[in-house]
Amino acid sequence: MSKARIAVFVSGGGTNLEALLNAQETGQIPHGEIVLVLSSAAGAYALERAENHHVPGFAVPRKGNSQAEFEAGLNEKLTEYQVDMIVLAGFLSILSEDFVKRWPGRIVNVHPSLIPAFCGKGYYGLKVHEAALARGVKVTGATVHLVNEIPDGGRILLQKAVKVQPGDTPKVLQRRVMEQAEWILLPQAAEMVAAQLMKAK
Repeated sequence: MSKARIAVFVSGGGTNLEALLNAQETGQIPHGEIVLVLSSAAGAYALERAENHHVPGFAVPRKGNSQAEFEAGLNEKLTEYQVDMIVLAGFLSILSEDFVKRWPGRIVNVHPSLIPAFCGKGYYGLKVHEAALARGVKVTGATVHLVNEIPDGGRILLQKAVKVQPGDTPKVLQRRVMEQAEWILLPQAAEMVAAQLMKAK
């Protein structure tokens, strides 16, 4: 069976990448195959995770390059590996509108809140969980959505709620959201989009 060729974009440790690779190896992404990992930071541990799973991984550094140079580097690898879709898994670099427009309905992103709560400019990583705790919410979670030219995402694919527990710190809450939502939703969303792409071929 022909499979959608998936590139995963990362910036750091790659825990979401690990969840995707494990899901692929246990048959949870039957219509897709992760063929490439690209990191916006040289030396990201995520690249080591890719190597451990025998997936090609490369650093395309954002630091020291213009937006155009950075995206040209990404595009070069995406073309070389004949990528069909992109999963942003803890990717902290901004992609331009021009870049995103070339991948309509083919870029999946995960955000560590229940959009529209705690999203938009300045809400990323631990900052999202700090804001949730400061607001005193009882439930948070994660959202996986398709990226398009609309700010803060596009069509929501999946959401999963996670309870906030008494005494939670931002780091404890972050870990629970990853374990109970992000690591479950990302592979599901990747499979949804991959299956749609293969159906359209």
